[in-house]
Amino acid sequence: MACLLEAPLRISVLSEVTATSRHYVDRLFHPDPQKVLQGVIDMKNAVIGNNKQKANLIVLGAVPRLLYLLQQGSSSSELRTEGAAVLGSELRTEGAVVLRTEGAVVLRTEGAVVLGSELRTEGAVVLRTEGAVVLRTEGAVVLGSELRTEGAVVLRTECAVVLGSLAMGTENNIKSLVDCHIIPALLQGLVCPDLIFIEACLRCLRTVFISPVTPVQLLYTDPTVIPHLMSLMSRSPRTQDYITQVFSHCCQSPEHQTVLFNHGAIQNIAPMLISPSYKVFVRMMQRDRPIEMQLTAAKCLTYMCRAGAIRTDDRCIVLKTLPCLVRMCSKERLLEERVEGAETLAYLMEPDVELQRIASVTDHLVAMLADYFKYPSSVSAITDIKRLDHDLKHAHELRQAAFKLYASLGSNDEDIRKKITETENMMDRIVSGLSESSIKVRLAAVRCLHSLSRSVQQLRTSFHDHAVWKPLMKLLQNAPDEVLVMGSSTLCNLLLEFSPSKEPILESGVIELLCSLTQSDNPALRVNGIWALMNMAFQAEQKVKGEIVRALGTEQLFRLLSDPDTNVLMKTLGLLRNLLSTRPHIDQIMSSHGKQIMQAVTLILEGEHSIEVKEQTLCILANIADGNTAKELIMTNDDILQKIKYYMGHSNVKLQLAATFCISNLIWNEEDSEADAMTGCQERQDKLKELGFVDILHKLTQALDPNLCERAKTAMQHYLA
Repeated sequence: MACLLEAPLRISVLSEVTATSRHYVDRLFHPDPQKVLQGVIDMKNAVIGNNKQKANLIVLGAVPRLLYLLQQGSSSSELRTEGAAVLGSELRTEGAVVLRTEGAVVLRTEGAVVLGSELRTEGAVVLRTEGAVVLRTEGAVVLGSELRTEGAVVLRTECAVVLGSLAMGTENNIKSLVDCHIIPALLQGLVCPDLIFIEACLRCLRTVFISPVTPVQLLYTDPTVIPHLMSLMSRSPRTQDYITQVFSHCCQSPEHQTVLFNHGAIQNIAPMLISPSYKVFVRMMQRDRPIEMQLTAAKCLTYMCRAGAIRTDDRCIVLKTLPCLVRMCSKERLLEERVEGAETLAYLMEPDVELQRIASVTDHLVAMLADYFKYPSSVSAITDIKRLDHDLKHAHELRQAAFKLYASLGSNDEDIRKKITETENMMDRIVSGLSESSIKVRLAAVRCLHSLSRSVQQLRTSFHDHAVWKPLMKLLQNAPDEVLVMGSSTLCNLLLEFSPSKEPILESGVIELLCSLTQSDNPALRVNGIWALMNMAFQAEQKVKGEIVRALGTEQLFRLLSDPDTNVLMKTLGLLRNLLSTRPHIDQIMSSHGKQIMQAVTLILEGEHSIEVKEQTLCILANIADGNTAKELIMTNDDILQKIKYYMGHSNVKLQLAATFCISNLIWNEEDSEADAMTGCQERQDKLKELGFVDILHKLTQALDPNLCERAKTAMQHYLA
């Protein structure tokens, strides 16, 4: 936690410097500690709500001196109150405690003061009179007497409060504070045992880090900071509040997520969700509350719902949160509110079909989102030129948010997808979105396209009419991984057998692209690449299958069969199964690659794989057994035959069915040459009977599972015929 204050950089804030401001700074250098403390308190009162004063003090060098005082250790000297002490309550300015020791709040005055003047703070009014200070709180007036406290801690606390107030000014103020190395100084202050000082430092840190100009990486520079912050969360409700806010603004990448997770963020934050206080958020979403409050409360409840703390069918989600977020999407709201409302709503209902259905019929949401693509329009009600200029520069964020929300709405329900595609110029907007300059808009557009591509009807109609495969193929060229993952997922659907887009995509040279994806380090891209090839090979002509095998290469194919990712392995087996369909194709492929395929099959059946993987592998064997010449690769391999026999007696019915299907194909007689057929068929049946397969089939005809029983009876009929 050793964070030393370095020499400040040149401060760039330019402001008129007044003599009064100079007086505040000069008092920070007074040799009398009491006068320094009073100077800090007076400075705190002077900067409340006064950005000009804050800028003046920063220019005059108040920040380095305040940081110096903040970092001073405990002192043996004591500061006396020269007026009165107020006991049993807290005096706050902008949310921070002025002085507090052992249940008492201390306010110091010195010399004569103007009679009747008032110092106002949040929640209290301090009346100055000659010789006394009166604190009026909630109808009570308390007069006190002299009280001693550790001056150093009090002074350091006041310095943190003033720095926090300076940070509440402009972005230039934040930049100046960061340049003066305020963050390491405040982090160092967190090792102090005094809770009030810790809270003041945390509050200032919170204010600094919520600014968009503060580099969040500064929180992660020292590896001891995050665990120390975690340890402080249990100190008080305020430490929980401030630290949680800091984490929420500084968790901006997978690396940040990993660091926070590894240091116990879930364990420390999750208990806060159990509190019934979440019901307060419901009241905050009422229409008469400020828009920012409504939106923030809706976001909190959304995150709690996605985290599993609130059920998706809870009334506060269905009747309050969802309608509130839909309201945020209306054209009466500001651009930022519409964007945040749409993106939060998309996240809320992403995994829940019922929420998607409710949202789709709430306030004409689907049609409302169409306005996102027209904003700002030529008849816009915006009269503020600066606001109009801002919105023109950020209009792409609206399109991105609309695509995200459409994607979430249409991810499951066919009727909603139909409603979306029938929205004014929707497909044209998606096609345009795939070519936008903003990578975020392109990603959102392809996510929307992927959601709609789950519809058989849309694949056959809208997708074909608008030739969406063309901009999609262009988008996939040299695209970043996140776009490739979503784009290749969409391509998988466009390559389904009933999709009219399949043929033109094949002619565009997509096979090479898909084969390259199977070599990616990203498992999602490997899955999508092999998945698309599997769909392409389904009921394909021999020419297409040959191109796939040639482009993929046998080495890569068998490398994928040993991929550690189960999804990749399953799709590779699916591809192999589709390649090995129809007898001529089976015989041709097995004649050139039979040895390697049989080796791969053996390894999978012997390995520690799931039931689904082994079932798919046995189905491949069943396809091979259906070939005219390929079946001999099984009949001459005693090891494979023993494995089939083992799985016919397995406890899992799926494996029994697949293995029985394989034997049924080996017994079946349907070769081209009738004479050869009788000879080959009889030899196979004799060998299978000798190995005990017929006895097993006979037993399976009495199986409890009706499908297995029927399969065994069919195989026995083939044998007896």
